Amino acid sequence: MKTSEIRQKFLSFFESKGHQVVPSSSLVPGNDPTLLFTNSGMVQFKDVFTGKETRPYSRATSSQRCVRAGGKHNDLENVGYTARHHTFFEMLGNFSFGDYFKREAIQHAWTLLTTVYKLPAEKLWVTVYQEDDEAYDIWATEIGVPPERIIRIGDNKGARYASDNFWQMADTGPCGPCSEVFYDHGPGIWGGPPGSAEEDGDRYIEIWNLVFMQFERDAAGNMTPLPRPCVDTGMGLERIAAVLQHVHSNYEIDLFQSLIKAAARETRVTDLDNNSLKVIADHIRACSFLVIDGVIPSNEGRGYVLRRIVRRALRHGHKLGQSGLFFHKLVADLVAEMGDAYPELTAQQSRVEQVLRQEEERFSETLENGMKILDAALAAVPKDGVLDGQTLFTLYDTYGFPVDLTADICRERNVQVDLDGFEVAMTHQREQARAAGKFKAVEGLSYSGAETRFEGYESLQGQGTVIALYVDGTAVAAVEAGQDAIVVLDATPFYAESGGQVGDAGVLRSGEACFEVADTQKIQSGVFGHHGTLKSGKLAVGDSAEAQVDVERRARTVRNHSATHLMHKALREVLGGHVQQRGSLVDADKTRFDFAHDAPMTHAQIAEVERIVNAEVLANHPATAQVMPYDEAVQGGAMALFGEKYGDTVRVLDIGFSRELCGGTHVDRTGDIGLFKIISEGGVAAGVRRIEAITGDNAVLWVQQTQDTLLRAAGLLKTQPAELADRIALMQGQIKSLERELDQIKSKLASAAGNDLAGNAIVLDGKAKLLVANISGTDPKALRGMVDQLKDKLKSAVVLLTTVADDKISLVAGVTSDLAGQIKAGDLVGMVAAQVGGKGGGRPDMAMGGGSDVAALPAATAKVEAWVRERLV
Repeated sequence: MKTSEIRQKFLSFFESKGHQVVPSSSLVPGNDPTLLFTNSGMVQFKDVFTGKETRPYSRATSSQRCVRAGGKHNDLENVGYTARHHTFFEMLGNFSFGDYFKREAIQHAWTLLTTVYKLPAEKLWVTVYQEDDEAYDIWATEIGVPPERIIRIGDNKGARYASDNFWQMADTGPCGPCSEVFYDHGPGIWGGPPGSAEEDGDRYIEIWNLVFMQFERDAAGNMTPLPRPCVDTGMGLERIAAVLQHVHSNYEIDLFQSLIKAAARETRVTDLDNNSLKVIADHIRACSFLVIDGVIPSNEGRGYVLRRIVRRALRHGHKLGQSGLFFHKLVADLVAEMGDAYPELTAQQSRVEQVLRQEEERFSETLENGMKILDAALAAVPKDGVLDGQTLFTLYDTYGFPVDLTADICRERNVQVDLDGFEVAMTHQREQARAAGKFKAVEGLSYSGAETRFEGYESLQGQGTVIALYVDGTAVAAVEAGQDAIVVLDATPFYAESGGQVGDAGVLRSGEACFEVADTQKIQSGVFGHHGTLKSGKLAVGDSAEAQVDVERRARTVRNHSATHLMHKALREVLGGHVQQRGSLVDADKTRFDFAHDAPMTHAQIAEVERIVNAEVLANHPATAQVMPYDEAVQGGAMALFGEKYGDTVRVLDIGFSRELCGGTHVDRTGDIGLFKIISEGGVAAGVRRIEAITGDNAVLWVQQTQDTLLRAAGLLKTQPAELADRIALMQGQIKSLERELDQIKSKLASAAGNDLAGNAIVLDGKAKLLVANISGTDPKALRGMVDQLKDKLKSAVVLLTTVADDKISLVAGVTSDLAGQIKAGDLVGMVAAQVGGKGGGRPDMAMGGGSDVAALPAATAKVEAWVRERLV
């Protein structure tokens, strides 16, 4: 039975039992930004189990794609070396949301395994939680499994319910016993049944886990029966396929064998049992599906995990002797195997190939050099020794070797790695970067007072008390006129730079004191520092100050910030859900937005993003912000960036069709943005693009200036603005035609000049001739043609022509074939060029060079005759 058939039979069976077939969710969890990847079938139903979400069905079944290659669930180092470890796998599951419970779940499992899949009943063993008499009785009495094949698993982790057969979502919340089904591969394979001393052997393999969510655990550990208990099951498709196809290793199933053969084809390897082929076959699945779910290789978060997997695959290809590009070529083979089950893979095949090829090209440039460094370092490490942390860091920082990739290689050679030393080197680099950072002076301030109360959402002016003053990083009691300082107020309308939005500028006034604020920065997470200069008077700690934000600067900044939110949403609609913010800078002049995307945007895509954003602006939607619990915000659809740290409560901004977590300041309505215009788009790093855009009066001014330029250009070319492009194209054609005519004229002139020059050649030995001449006003490109013509005319000759243009000397030398054995044109040019402050070289019969010392040229050419005579035999 093929893997594809096993998957389909599972889904069809549960569909026949009233289950809704639910498509696999993304590998990027949509309802849990704290989870790196979807790692089980229940992730997309998590909120249904906890009662936070309802679905129109109470029974579901799915084949969920999963990845375990980072964070807590990281099987990466074992992949390719064991029978059942993978980075990517499919989890078959059936779920009940307060509908059926243990009896029906167990009956369904037994029927599917023994009737549909036709597994021998005597080969199946089951486990139950020691206290779960209900599940035990169902297996024994209703299903008829012999008691000796039903094993009770107790608490083996020092506390009640701390058992492999008791499942919990977290320390509190839904939990309950589980029952696992094992397949006995027979006495020919070492190992004992679950719960025995030999349970780690490979004879008895777990194929299905039935989780019974029966209780709610509170913080005190009390268990309360759930009013609507649920069922969550999981069966690894690869594992059950191995059982049904009568093979022991998952890598022997039909799906993997096809991918292994494809990997062997591309790496030109004949041994299909090679572990490196297994690694590559596994990794092409994980990498391809991560890309279709919006992850692209990068140096952080999910993108870094993808990069690690890709580079591990490439290293194994290199280990097999493949130095060229090969990995991206396996995508087509994966589509052939899994495209029917996952149409999105087929639809995005070309994009997946492009992303993987780009990463392959990027790493291939450094892989060979990095391996040389590592090989040399390992050669100096004794067997069972340790590779130092600095080498680990150099390979990571200079050659892009993820640490676990280097550790993987070291493990193959019985060498340990100094991870502590690596962390020391990383910490040192971070400290150096921080020391060179913009805000090092702010970070060094010593402050232990109250936090600043920010009032700038509601008003741009306010009253505050000076609670701290700093001059040159030192706390002071007062500031005199003319001094630069940092002022801390207990309350302020000034926004401190955060989340990409720059800090406010403005004025603080206290009696005769006038303090001009140039910037506002956080000196601690909740403490705002007003940076500026005291223009007049004296300002002391304890003084009351009126704070006035620069209204125009704030207005321009918030227009750009609000437009950034709309643009982010529009980019995801136009380019795809993989678009994720990678950094931003919002000030009064522009918004600069970095985002994950693997190709330049087309003019049409840029225009469509502009159209969408300006449509939201014209709709004049209100912008509203509310503070709510983080979980509630995410469940409500607010975009949270993976890797960002959020508190228990967050500020949610709704503006037009965008909902994001944001603490910045914004317009009241989208119409306040006025006009949105993208002025540039380009790449800033691998897989990261940057857009700069403007809004409001800046955008209007840009349009006016652009229109003025257009009108002036049209006027100069005596045409209408709408016809300007056609007129320019016509002129370009005319210019090219004129350039061709000019080249022809230059060639004729050069030919005529060559004919005239031939008469100036001197005879050196009765046969060979020498011609040295400086041709003023000649295009350097024409010299070469002249030399060729002179060689043809003089038959046996050495020719050196020079010209000077813009204080630069051009040299061209030619030697006829009969003399090339004695005199090399490259040597001649080199000799002359060295005397005029330049270099030269080329073939024995033709060479070119140049220099800059025009005054030395006559003396240099005067030496040519003697130099040539010395070399003629």
